[in-house]
Amino acid sequence: MLHDSFPDDPALDAAVSRATMHRVAEGALPETLRLARPAAVVAFAKRDALSPGYAAALAAARARGFGAILRLAGGRAAVFHDGTLELAHAVPDPDPKPGIHERFEATATLIVRALRSLGADARVGEVPGEYCPGRWSVNAAGARKLAGIGQRVVARGSHTGAVIVVDGAERVRTALEAVYAALELEWDPGTVGAVEEEVDAAAPWHAVRDAILAEYAERYELIPGELDPDTLALARRLAVEHRPPAQAA
Repeated sequence: MLHDSFPDDPALDAAVSRATMHRVAEGALPETLRLARPAAVVAFAKRDALSPGYAAALAAARARGFGAILRLAGGRAAVFHDGTLELAHAVPDPDPKPGIHERFEATATLIVRALRSLGADARVGEVPGEYCPGRWSVNAAGARKLAGIGQRVVARGSHTGAVIVVDGAERVRTALEAVYAALELEWDPGTVGAVEEEVDAAAPWHAVRDAILAEYAERYELIPGELDPDTLALARRLAVEHRPPAQAA
């Protein structure tokens, strides 16, 4: 169980999840869960990077105070900031492809249970017109997206990642309106939601984190850990691949 985060270097933060996945897959690390608080950044997908509007989208993100990274998994651009919760779950598996559906379902269901424990009307499913649409999104009352989930598989392992918008829905909306316009993606800004708008909880970010941890604790033995030097070294080597081309050294 890790809580390491790198808000001053979002590309390194993304690379840590990727490095952890590879180290778990090769047997150097046990199954690993990381919950972190990210920096303000737009996470672009590979499809976004191929769009004619990509350079304009990068500029739009930066003009609104957001950095940019190329994401590990997922469909289209998504927004992280310090009011979101980043979840990364790396699992060893000699044959990970058959379990893709089950891992999506398990993660989405776990997030729903955690948010319902706080009083949110959380459900699994895509909201029509949502940003970075996905079958396994978590929404509020079937109307507002609260969390997106992505997955990547490699030989002998998998990574399931999620971003939960705890607060700051307007920040997400403002950034994505400009970014999606540049990428010429159609969506409905009204579908952006945040947990704080759905529950009455003090210190909502910590409340959501603790609720997620409680759900994982019912299924796993959680052993606190720290990011080891070898995984961090690998992440530093991989980080350049998560920086937009204009930022790559």
